[in-house]
Amino acid sequence: MTMAKKLVIIDTDCGIDDAQAIMMALAAPNIQILGITCVFGNAAVENVCQNVLRVLSVCEQEGIPVFRGSGGPLLGDSNSCSDHFGSDGLGDVLEDRDPQWEEKIQREHAVNAMIRLVSENQNQVSLVALGPLTNLALAVRLDPCFPQKLKDLYIMGGNMEGKGNVTICAEFNFATDPESAYIVLEEFLCPTYLASWEYSCRNALTWEFFEELINQDAPAARFMKTITSKCWAYSKEAMMNKRDVYFGPGFVSYDAYAMAACINGSVVTESIECPVRVELQGTMCRGMMALDRTNALKKSHSVFVLSKCDVAKFGQLLMESLRQPRNK
Repeated sequence: MTMAKKLVIIDTDCGIDDAQAIMMALAAPNIQILGITCVFGNAAVENVCQNVLRVLSVCEQEGIPVFRGSGGPLLGDSNSCSDHFGSDGLGDVLEDRDPQWEEKIQREHAVNAMIRLVSENQNQVSLVALGPLTNLALAVRLDPCFPQKLKDLYIMGGNMEGKGNVTICAEFNFATDPESAYIVLEEFLCPTYLASWEYSCRNALTWEFFEELINQDAPAARFMKTITSKCWAYSKEAMMNKRDVYFGPGFVSYDAYAMAACINGSVVTESIECPVRVELQGTMCRGMMALDRTNALKKSHSVFVLSKCDVAKFGQLLMESLRQPRNK
């Protein structure tokens, strides 16, 4: 008997690490991607849509539907896109953009598609959120029952110890739309797994591994080598004064950690089960995630904050992800 595949929706602001995570899901034999929903973040949502289409094309998986979603946060400035992965989200090295890309995007809005796909497959869909949580917050506002129809939720975002990567105390995805992060972590009562910034950084791989990863002989590996070639976020030297200050040297593909947890739960070896809350106030702490390990908030709902990872298994999933397409 063949095992039933795990049904997955990927919500993404497709930068380089999102591309890596999507390819990890495409390579996983136990995963069926129902759709990919796009949100602003690493780039404007129009670039995000094009980036997703490019990844699917490289992996020869263009049958997966792609939906355009939110172009800005629930509140405030929508011009907060990061240049972490270049202005286009994929390292500013790809010149042959598809002029017909909009025709390949579904007409249905990402949030409506998310609600529909989950309603059609109740309690069977794992949602993997790799960008700001705006689409998810809108989904629960349009359909308050949406979270209880999910099987589970995997989020790359937030932080455990008040260490930030875009502000002193907040991680990028949560800092970009704190209200949406707050809504999701208060109202999504399905099993929720959080791959925080610190979790990703503490379970880094070596830069030697990264070289081996991108120098494999396959189209996906060559694509990854190209898009990381001029990106400071994939430079060992550039990271010395940023991430390395907190965590020491290492290669980190942030979004891939959330995806790996979804694909194979045994990749996660330790987690902290506790309530959490996103801070919405303050000049330094807005967007920070607080862990309530003493139940001070008296919340009824806990989440799993991932803390330790089987780095060997994770590395194997990364290696497999760049050996695509399969028929080559």
